[in-house]
Amino acid sequence: MRKELPACPVETTLMLISDRWKVLIIRDLLDGTKRFGELKKSVGNISQKVLTANLRSMEEDGLLTRKVFPEVPPRVEYTLTKTGYSLRPILDAMIDWGKAYQEKNGTI
Repeated sequence: MRKELPACPVETTLMLISDRWKVLIIRDLLDGTKRFGELKKSVGNISQKVLTANLRSMEEDGLLTRKVFPEVPPRVEYTLTKTGYSLRPILDAMIDWGKAYQEKNGTI
């Protein structure tokens, strides 16, 4: 079942990445495939429940893929899809803007 998307493209983008955790997950997956534990450490102060919910939502939205390996204990890896990687320019712009803001306000 497809989600009904807003008419406004900006609203559509925000719908997909507006949660702060999703942006950080994308940031960390831009470097390549990561396991759940690696993401939990790299994203920061996020609970397992919230990380799981965000990863599932992002998978449903087609931003990442989840690969489960039939091992004991199970190994699960997450990788951005082509759609997920297409968000790189947005995150790059956020980095540039954030750096400029930090420099302007004397935090660096």
